[in-house]
Amino acid sequence: MSKLEYINKYLSEAVKITQMIDPTTVERMIDIIGQIRKNSGRLFILGVGGGAGHASHAVNDFRKIVGIEAYCPTDNVSELTARINDDGWDTSFVNWLKGSRLTHNDGILVFSVGGGNAEKKISNNLVVALKYAKETGSKIIGIVGKDGGYTAQVADAAVIIPTVSPETITPHTEAFQAVIWHLIVSHPDLKSYEMKWESTK
Repeated sequence: MSKLEYINKYLSEAVKITQMIDPTTVERMIDIIGQIRKNSGRLFILGVGGGAGHASHAVNDFRKIVGIEAYCPTDNVSELTARINDDGWDTSFVNWLKGSRLTHNDGILVFSVGGGNAEKKISNNLVVALKYAKETGSKIIGIVGKDGGYTAQVADAAVIIPTVSPETITPHTEAFQAVIWHLIVSHPDLKSYEMKWESTK
């Protein structure tokens, strides 16, 4: 396959994914986040790898544009690595949530390609954290790929990025996670503060 053929294939796949995403699930996520904000709850954003980078970026957007209190465990590298070193990877997120005193007024947003899978030992820290979130009655939303894993099983709303090619599951999932969360923060029902370039005459 030539360079140009791959580029055209990749962009064609992105168009297909856009057309296949379920807008009603995105709408449910917007409603859930709106209710969390109304209840003075907080949004805790969880992700590993590329999802951790997304989580940090999204925390900024939810705080600055939506006006909701938001945090992610991977922003504090000292605490995260201390928890991993002392207690292990599997409990690194759940113990951070416990330290944050997660309540039923709060919400969890997950960015993950696989969504967490305890049996395959993939992103098990997400699984453990979400089990705790269910115990506390916190709302769970996610933007995930493939079959969505554990996140999709327990979420109140989860957008599953459709797989259109088995060779590009990860890049498309991570790319569309950014598309969806930017859609959410810019939605009129949630946007509380204007973004810089949209407000510049």
